[in-house]
Amino acid sequence: MSESTLAPAAPVRAGGLLAAAWGILGVAALLSNALERLAPMAGEALSGGQFGAAHWVALAACVGFMGFFEGYRAFQRGFCPRVVSRALHLAAHPRPLHVLLAPLYCMGLVHASRRRLTVSWSLTLGIVCLVVAVRMLAQPWRGIVDAGVVVGLGWGLVSLLALALRAAAGRPPEMAIELPAAR
Repeated sequence: MSESTLAPAAPVRAGGLLAAAWGILGVAALLSNALERLAPMAGEALSGGQFGAAHWVALAACVGFMGFFEGYRAFQRGFCPRVVSRALHLAAHPRPLHVLLAPLYCMGLVHASRRRLTVSWSLTLGIVCLVVAVRMLAQPWRGIVDAGVVVGLGWGLVSLLALALRAAAGRPPEMAIELPAAR
């Protein structure tokens, strides 16, 4: 296993375990917070009695699309394994600044390869732009989109916690951690 590609097999110290837990729980808290904010908007659309046939079709399409592409493809297959792998690397190699910024470190927003930093920050900016755009939608359309996002985020949260528990049981994900090139 190369340090630049996969989570290391280095021994983990107790302080490192706390750093990894802070990273994973910090990311889980971000996902939970988004779920708490979006679920009521989705519920409002569903309970508002404004749905016609087109709304139900749009809801099914949005939930299916976001469940597969956001939940499964983005979170379960990409983001969550990377978060857990980077948390394991942090546990084995804790540095004060990385420990302080553990959730950002685990998400690949700090101390990552140039490519990972570009992708992570671009996705973050893109998500912020989408959030702003969706907020401008009127109900029930906003709630329909939010329902899809809730499904994707919920899938992501469950995936993250399941992968973290598997890693704690000795079965870590094999995912590139994309550290910066050594100088």
